[in-house]
Order: sequence, then C-alpha cells, then structure tokens
Amino acid sequence: MSESVGYIGLGNLGVHLAASLVREGHRVTVTDLDRNAAAPLLAAGANWADSAAAVAAASDVVFTCLPSPVVVNAVVAGPQGVLAGLRPGGTWIDNSTTDRVETLRLAALAAQQGVRMLEAPVTGGVHMAASGEITVLVGGEEALYEEHKALLAAIGNPVLYMGELGSAAVIKVITNMLAFINLVSVGEALMLAKRGGLDLAKSFEAILNSSGNSFVHETEGQVILNGSYNIGFTMDLACKDLGFATQFGREFGVPLELAGLTEQTFIRARSQYGGGAWSSQVVKLLEDALHTDLRAPGFPEVLQ
Repeated sequence: MSESVGYIGLGNLGVHLAASLVREGHRVTVTDLDRNAAAPLLAAGANWADSAAAVAAASDVVFTCLPSPVVVNAVVAGPQGVLAGLRPGGTWIDNSTTDRVETLRLAALAAQQGVRMLEAPVTGGVHMAASGEITVLVGGEEALYEEHKALLAAIGNPVLYMGELGSAAVIKVITNMLAFINLVSVGEALMLAKRGGLDLAKSFEAILNSSGNSFVHETEGQVILNGSYNIGFTMDLACKDLGFATQFGREFGVPLELAGLTEQTFIRARSQYGGGAWSSQVVKLLEDALHTDLRAPGFPEVLQ
C-alpha cells in the first residue's frame, strides 16, 4: 500500500534508503542541506521540501538518516524540525546511528506531541542499501513495529525487531564495533601476505574461502586492494560509533580491550587523513608506516 513518506538526510546512505521507498511506489517528499543530493530522487518522482517541518507536514511517516546526535536533535526538535510539522498520530523513524539516551529523550518529546517513534538503524554498507538488501534493526513498541513492518521492508531485508526503544541503538553499535576491529585485522592480514611475498589477489581468494573470511574482508578488502578505500563511510562516523561502543562498555561494566585499541587507531587515522577520509583508510596507517601499498589488479571500484 502506498504511503505519504518523508525522508530527511540524503547522504551516502540516506539517498539509497529514500530511493528504495520511491522504487516501491510510495509518495516520497525529501529534503537535505544539499539540494543537489536529491537530484536522482526528484528525477525518479520524489518531491522536494525546503525544511524538515515541510517534509513532515506532507507525510504520515518521516524517516531521518543523520550524522550525529546533535544534528538529529536540530532536525527533529528545532523550530523548523520534524515535530513542528508532523501531525499527531504520525510516526518518526530514525535510521541514524545515534546516542541511545538522546533517542529516548526525543521519543519522549515526540510522544508529548502525539508523535510515535521507532529507531531503525541499518547495517551492511552503502552497496547493500543501494540494492535494498541492507539489514534494518528496529527498536520500539512491538505493535508500532508491526504497523510499519511492510514500510521498513521497502528499505531493507532482513528487518529484525530487537525489542524496546534503545535496543537497536545498542546492537547497531556492536555490529559497527565488530566491523571496525575486523577492518584493522584485515589490513594486517593483507600486509602479512604482501610482505611474505604472496600474490594479494590470490591471498584475498584464499581468505575468502577460509575460516578467516568475513563480511568486512569480502567488501572492504576489495576497496583496499583497488586503492579507492571508498566504502561510503567516513572516519568521523567511525570514530563516533567507536566512541558509542566504549561508552557502552563503561556503562555496562564490560572491558572492551580490542574496541578501545581500535578506537585509538581510528583516532590516529583521522588525525592523519582527516575526518572526511573513508574509514577504510585506517589500513593506510600500516601501508604508510611500512612504505608498502596493498594494491592488486582485478578489483572493481564499485562493489556489486
């Protein structure tokens, strides 16, 4: 069934999630700080609005996909934000990876205005979002999840209900933490192969078919070997998410030794290459230190 849906935040990830909603036949209204980011969506039939409030006024359900808790707060609770335009009974669904405490605070604020809220961070990478196959992790009231399950299925598959509001924020941070730890280890493994005199393409294939294989090796390993490092995810975002992970470690009393070390490695990479550098460039720290690149022929710049 077609619904009036808003989408706010058309970055590397959000633009693909919004495109999936358009592709599924929903009436989609979008906005972003950069109108040019909306060009492919507008060409596909989406409508443009000049503010988050205007998007919300035109929608029954509003999605957001934003880079930080500060931005989520401004876009949702600001004077021209989602809550200024969404009618009572409407639903706000946040695809952002954000702070659990902030999510709970904003959900309570929304409830005071009769607006319902689900958190629905996604995991699997930009290329999976582009194909509509990214995993959607959902937290909130189960009845509300069931009401919007079909709409959530438009942006990804599988859609996994994790429990009460805040639970999806925790598991999303855990999945990213694992990915970042794995990324650093993939770089070390490939460097061992290179310095050991092995062919990197053959080494990639061997790892792919071994007990050491992983999603990160299959995807980010390719953008390391082709030299683009372009995984569509920045160093700033990686440091933010690792900060959430170590914060949870302190809150829950869990010593996160590997996560802590990985966070410091990413902070060093950010200082070296900049916050806008792709997160996969953390591997470049090792390449630069050893004056040895990890290039190999035959790896496409666009992941399939």
